[in-house]
Amino acid sequence: MEQLTPMTEDELMSTIEMVCQSKVEEMHLIGYEHVTTDDIWNCVNSKYEKEGVPSLHKLVNDILSLKAMSLMNYMTISAYKGSSFD
Repeated sequence: MEQLTPMTEDELMSTIEMVCQSKVEEMHLIGYEHVTTDDIWNCVNSKYEKEGVPSLHKLVNDILSLKAMSLMNYMTISAYKGSSFD
């Protein structure tokens, strides 16, 4: 059996970016044209501030299952906190 080599940090971030872009395209299709990959990543990543970054499969699942309402709630709360959605 062939052993898998671990991903480099660059490969991991590239994969996450690709998954976020897929979610952005979905959001654009349902009318949220202003959503960016950074918005998606910041929303999902905010759940891991205390526990650290989870495994890749959990990240991918969380990104692809992100609901528009959850993203809009996150962005609204970020705006009220004075954040520039960073």
